[in-house]
Amino acid sequence: MRVSNMVLGAAALGVAALAAPVLAQNFNLPPAFGTLNLTAGFMPDPQHVDLVAGGNIPAGRLGRDCAGSIADAPDVRLNYTAGGFPLYIFANSSRDTTLVVNLPDGSWICNDDFIGLDPGIVLTRPASGQYDIWVGVFEGGTAPARLGVSEIPPRR
Repeated sequence: MRVSNMVLGAAALGVAALAAPVLAQNFNLPPAFGTLNLTAGFMPDPQHVDLVAGGNIPAGRLGRDCAGSIADAPDVRLNYTAGGFPLYIFANSSRDTTLVVNLPDGSWICNDDFIGLDPGIVLTRPASGQYDIWVGVFEGGTAPARLGVSEIPPRR
């Protein structure tokens, strides 16, 4: 009877450990490729940041729609003061890239294949605040990429 209770207790601890929330990316780290400070109506539009996409952390652990491999620190931090415009965050590369964004409210949004194999996110009513952005590589590894931030829809 004692062994049985011990086994059940250990099994319950194992299940509890599996149900624990997954740790997210470290948005407290400084962004690897810089910070954009933008206010609605910014010019020039779009703003671009050249970076190296990818890393060794699977983005899928952040949610069902997240894919590819990303770094621990954000690639770019966007401090945005919203207005009456939508906000477009997108990336392009010669490789199949993905996008992971931590929104000002702490929630996560991800995309793969918005325009061809390039990812993009459309925020129709963006909030003011800090957006931490990771550009991933779908097949893993790293690749040169260009991040874009715009209030004008990117060309399809």
